[in-house]
Amino acid sequence: MLMTKDEMSDPSIVPEWLAREYKHFHKIVTNKTFPCTFGMAGEKKNELRYSYITHNDWSTLPKTLEEFIALFDSTKPLIRHGFFLFVEPEREEKTLEYYREYFWRILQFLHEQDDKPWPKDYPKDPDHHLWNFIFSEEPFFIFGNTPAYKQRKTRDLGNSLILGFQPRRIFEGLEGTTKGGIMSREKVRARVEKWDQLPKHPNISHYGDPEHREWKQFFIGDDAKPIEGECPFQHKQM
Repeated sequence: MLMTKDEMSDPSIVPEWLAREYKHFHKIVTNKTFPCTFGMAGEKKNELRYSYITHNDWSTLPKTLEEFIALFDSTKPLIRHGFFLFVEPEREEKTLEYYREYFWRILQFLHEQDDKPWPKDYPKDPDHHLWNFIFSEEPFFIFGNTPAYKQRKTRDLGNSLILGFQPRRIFEGLEGTTKGGIMSREKVRARVEKWDQLPKHPNISHYGDPEHREWKQFFIGDDAKPIEGECPFQHKQM
């Protein structure tokens, strides 16, 4: 179920809706003005990987994500692979809150299915500034994209809810406190603001910033208002 871009375009392998949504995704991400230059380069170099779930079947997702993690362990030197999960589109477009709740249900499902221990050096409480989502002992930054985004157009990649998974290790050398990381983020964020015609979302920062919470960056609002309330994610009882 872990697929390349060629497989995502093959009607003998994927459902019709997936081939259609991937085509739309590819067109957006490879647009020369698309803000995320890392995503654009990854798509062009065939470094991104993909999969999908339907509303009624998420069963393949844990093994698919494990396969994606294994891809990193088998390639040296490090290639900054990204993983995009396409969710079967709704018959009618839903609200942003609907997609946000769906997003967190998927992450909760992955957590419940995970048979590996939570790494001791990562807090279990999402309200801790060093919390990160972990699956199979791999820390991930995950971001949601939906058709319900009307102002933040960089988060609208088609008719599907699409979850982007980035292993924390792809940011090695580009951390928010390094010169390279600061410059890269400033460049991308300036391009994002130009696309969205909105200032940077107030919950966007870098991992480790004591004043920010990582979970709030996973699924930002379609506005410039800080996200309030508690994280939907609940650490399972062992």
